Amino acid sequence: MAGRVAGKVALITGGGSGIGRATAIVFGREGAKVAIADYNREGGEQTVRMIKEAGGQALFIEANVAIAKQVEAMVAKTVETYGRLDCAFNNAGIEGEMGHGGPINIADCSEENWARIIAINLTGVFLCMKYEIPQMLKHGGGSIVNTASVAGLIGLPGGTAYVASKHGVAGLTKSAALEYAKSGIRINAVCPGFIRTAMVERVIDGGSISEEAMVAAEPIGRIGKPEEIANVVLFLCSDDASYVTGLPIPVDGGYVAQ
Repeated sequence: MAGRVAGKVALITGGGSGIGRATAIVFGREGAKVAIADYNREGGEQTVRMIKEAGGQALFIEANVAIAKQVEAMVAKTVETYGRLDCAFNNAGIEGEMGHGGPINIADCSEENWARIIAINLTGVFLCMKYEIPQMLKHGGGSIVNTASVAGLIGLPGGTAYVASKHGVAGLTKSAALEYAKSGIRINAVCPGFIRTAMVERVIDGGSISEEAMVAAEPIGRIGKPEEIANVVLFLCSDDASYVTGLPIPVDGGYVAQ
């Protein structure tokens, strides 16, 4: 199977649904061997079946990215199965209480909600890179893409913990990119706007923002599709992006340009 990432090995966290699943399918279609990690076994295994039914290669690894030993084992399993690691999409993330019951201002944000969001969205990305990078160095380099958000570039009232975690991902991406720029590892982040995923549906259902307000906030006039993020991740992991590193890239229909 020929394609833009043909012959490469890719690890995708949060691959059981939404943007992670869309990206895994695109990578499988474009010739990569794909390791799909998620805490949701049913969703992850379904993504694997979808890739295999389309003629690609994939395996599922159950993992919680907030737990170091599980992340280390996830990366080790990928390399044990496919022999190397070329691309990583550190995408697993949660919205926390923001999606359940409306906006949560900072004075009303529980310590538990803060800790859980930071653990998965920010510490999880740190742990993934901590264990992915040594494997990439063994084979001369690679490409890492982290999932930040438009909330990693601007403030959004009512989602302080989420915004803090995603700003952290953007900063982590920039610093790590500088650390490994001369080692052949490119590190970037995608910053999605409103994308039609289960997470966004929960935010709508929870009363934080209506779908009509989301559409009105997007200059392009619609909510994005997971595949539109996946295609940018594919570009960043391909040789076509060989001079791109350290960049949090908005994929947001013009949201942060306003």
